[in-house]
Amino acid sequence: MAVSHAYDMNKLHKRLRRLVGQAISDYGMIEDGDRIMVCLSGGKDSYTLLDILLHLQQSAPVRFELVAVNLDQKQPGFPEHVLPEYLEGLGVEYQILERDTYSVVKRLTPEGKTFCPVCSRLRRGTLYEHARRIGATRIALGHHADDIVETLFLNMFYGARMAAMPPKLLSDDGRHVVIRPLAYCREKDIARWAEHKAYPIIPCNLCGSQDNLARVAVKEMLSGWERSHPGRVQKIARSLRNVQPSHLMDPELFDFGSLEISAEAQAESSTSGMVRLVQL
Repeated sequence: MAVSHAYDMNKLHKRLRRLVGQAISDYGMIEDGDRIMVCLSGGKDSYTLLDILLHLQQSAPVRFELVAVNLDQKQPGFPEHVLPEYLEGLGVEYQILERDTYSVVKRLTPEGKTFCPVCSRLRRGTLYEHARRIGATRIALGHHADDIVETLFLNMFYGARMAAMPPKLLSDDGRHVVIRPLAYCREKDIARWAEHKAYPIIPCNLCGSQDNLARVAVKEMLSGWERSHPGRVQKIARSLRNVQPSHLMDPELFDFGSLEISAEAQAESSTSGMVRLVQL
């Protein structure tokens, strides 16, 4: 049984490395000489991201640096020792930022509203500024395929727009390139790998303290679909790489107004009609 488990985990690790490598190649995420700031939250996704990037760093055809960065938001009960001990054990360069965004989020979020919008803006601004200070050319986030699909439906259901998380984007101010190397990886595979590696998971006591979050509802919907139709979430994720603007309804994305029968097609149609009349 132990041999079988080790074999399965080895296959899983190879699959994760292959998918991350494929995503990096498909979207040109990493270039020679890049200094990549890996945002480490203490969750399974960011641990796996750092793990895979460290392995790829040893065999990649390009040279790049990694620096792990954690934002300590001063949430009550946050175990400050966990990440430094883990990262020192890996021997990877790391930095811990201490910012009391927890109190700010609690103060600015109206009663009954979710903490995530305010929290994400504060966290993003802090991390972007730190990336500039340390000369990072890439900011790596741990979002996976399930996150991307969930965001697609969140934007559709609550924002009336069709948008997800891009695997690579330029920040609004044009100063930062954000990459999501786990874009092709499924959450269930990441969870299995994290359990196997026994990462010291640190739960979020901010958004995790709220019930009925919109993302939770969408996640439950997708889980139900996956149980009834295995592989559906993967197909939705793949569909985001196979978009046909002419078969959607955005006139800004596709010029529907200029769609007309060409003169050649009209002439051909008229000629064919004349031939049919002669035959009759």
